Amino acid sequence: MRRVVSSLKCAAQVSSSIPEYFALFGLEPRFAIDPDGLTRAYREVLSQVHPDRHAGAGAAERRAAMQLASHANEAYRTLKSESGRAAYLCRSNGIALDGPGAAPMAATFLERQMHWHETLEAASAAHDAAAIAELSREVAQARSQLLASIARLLDERADYAEAGVAVRGLLFLEKLAAEIDRVVADREESAASGT
Repeated sequence: MRRVVSSLKCAAQVSSSIPEYFALFGLEPRFAIDPDGLTRAYREVLSQVHPDRHAGAGAAERRAAMQLASHANEAYRTLKSESGRAAYLCRSNGIALDGPGAAPMAATFLERQMHWHETLEAASAAHDAAAIAELSREVAQARSQLLASIARLLDERADYAEAGVAVRGLLFLEKLAAEIDRVVADREESAASGT
């Protein structure tokens, strides 16, 4: 635990309020990471700070272990998610993704958002499974393209402002994909119950 504690104390606090997650796992702060390497590093850190490992220690050391384990869990959840990692990199570099200071979305993307929502509503109301499936494919393709763009913006160009706009679009697409999944699940549940 001392190694992990000292590495956390030595790691810079980015933007003064954002903890450094990459340093915790010994990773370079990049969008493209090795997911297996992240998991191995997470397990190594967790093995050192897991509260059960410090059950016989004093109250202060147990509390520190619990806090470090919580920090490691949050860092891992953030970095293993593509959208979480991209958003984290943008925020770590001073880019607001929502609220005041967030860059506006392009009008063409806003129009696509409206079109996608209208398509989902119409397909859902009409019980049009084919239209819902087509929309799901279209959203998945747009997500893949956006992820490729985000990777270039973050890792090749270090253009965090433009990446922030793309990340906002990615977060929207993930919400829309979740809505589509809910519509499909509701349809399947209705079909199974015969209503």
